[in-house]
Amino acid sequence: MVLLALGIVAATVVSVLGMRYYLLDQIDSGLSGSRDSLGGTELTLRQIDSLSALSFFRDRVEPDGRPADDRDTLFAAVDARGEPVGLLGFAPTDPQRALAAAVGDARALARDPEPRDVTVGGSAYRATATRLADGTQIIIAASTESVHSAIGKVVKLNLAIGTLLLLLLACLTLFSVGRRMRPLEDMVETSSAIAEGDLTRRVPSSRDPILEVEQLRLALNSMLQQVESAYRTRERSAAQLRRFVADASHELRTPLAAIRGYLQLYERGMLREPTERKRAWDRMMAESDRMGRLVDELLVLARLDQRPELRLRNVDVCRLLRDAADDLRVQQPGRPVTVDADGSVLVHADEAGLRQVIGNLLGNVRTHTAADVPVRLGVVRGDDGVVRLSVADEGPGLAPEDAARVFDRFFRAGGGAGSGLGMAIVQGAVRAHGGEVSVTTTPGEGLTATVTLPHRTPRPKTPPPTTPPTATHAP
Repeated sequence: MVLLALGIVAATVVSVLGMRYYLLDQIDSGLSGSRDSLGGTELTLRQIDSLSALSFFRDRVEPDGRPADDRDTLFAAVDARGEPVGLLGFAPTDPQRALAAAVGDARALARDPEPRDVTVGGSAYRATATRLADGTQIIIAASTESVHSAIGKVVKLNLAIGTLLLLLLACLTLFSVGRRMRPLEDMVETSSAIAEGDLTRRVPSSRDPILEVEQLRLALNSMLQQVESAYRTRERSAAQLRRFVADASHELRTPLAAIRGYLQLYERGMLREPTERKRAWDRMMAESDRMGRLVDELLVLARLDQRPELRLRNVDVCRLLRDAADDLRVQQPGRPVTVDADGSVLVHADEAGLRQVIGNLLGNVRTHTAADVPVRLGVVRGDDGVVRLSVADEGPGLAPEDAARVFDRFFRAGGGAGSGLGMAIVQGAVRAHGGEVSVTTTPGEGLTATVTLPHRTPRPKTPPPTTPPTATHAP
């Protein structure tokens, strides 16, 4: 609106100045023509008086012979002393005297090639003068009141139209800004709702989206989606951490309670027989070993969570499967073991990590199946270069709800033996290699664990240094 107001003022000033210049130029041209018609002759004032037939003066004489009192055009004759003299035998009129007084020095006005602004009786005139042959100065003045009146009307008209345009622009601006700002108001409302806890809110799309506002809406919704995802992930991680701590505390509490119980029996002298003392000693050693294995597995999981630096090199997966099969035959001679891993299949990975993955999968088979259940180990390389390693048994399998939680920490199907961390370690180690692990099972038909490794294992980023936790002693 300010810019439009300045434009209207500038346009009005330019138009008024142009109009004034044009109209005054018309008046000046008429005055100059009259001056030239008188000054170009050798007439004297007496000769002009005798030439009453001159149309120049006849048009300005009343029917009774008196000079016309025309307010639009004034004439006055001034002698050499600067005093007004009569024309056509009549004495100078009041307007003529006022014109002569307003001009002052008629000779200077006659020397000036351009007409001059004068004020006669409160009215504006343009005046010029010419010198006759006898030294008399003829002053000719034309009124410019019509010019100023026209200019005033133009200014009023421009101001009225400008005011109307400004009001129209104000209404259009309020409407347009309100419509264009509505998406921003929706963004403020959405942000307030999210601040109050509603993370699912998004900025809705407007009917007539503006490019910049629509880009802002899409960027804000994308940011909100990431914020919600990060918040959900943090909540899920916090819940998993609380459950993990609770499960770890529960698992560690059992061996500690057993060891404490036997120590209390020993302290009170209730273990008198050597066999009882040996049995208590063996039980405490077993529980200590169990607690040590549990702590070792927790440390392995902690290292996997921190994405450790892998020692990558070309590893023959077939050789690892054959070595694991030989170990299983030694541990359980009665179990049929089949290895479909002839030749050599190389993968760029950490050998110790892959051995732990295969060992945990076979350890899961030993723990949860009978000693005579057949086991099949296999490895294939796909056309895309992906290596798929499988460990399948023909045991009892898992129910669907148990299969969905098989990789959860401290989960033991049916409350079986073990710490419940073996499959979680398998998943962590495989993901550290950039791969995936999955299980396929049906109750009564066995279970197949499939490890998928990429052709080239991505090198993980070095984790930031962390402050080791402070050790605490249980009472």
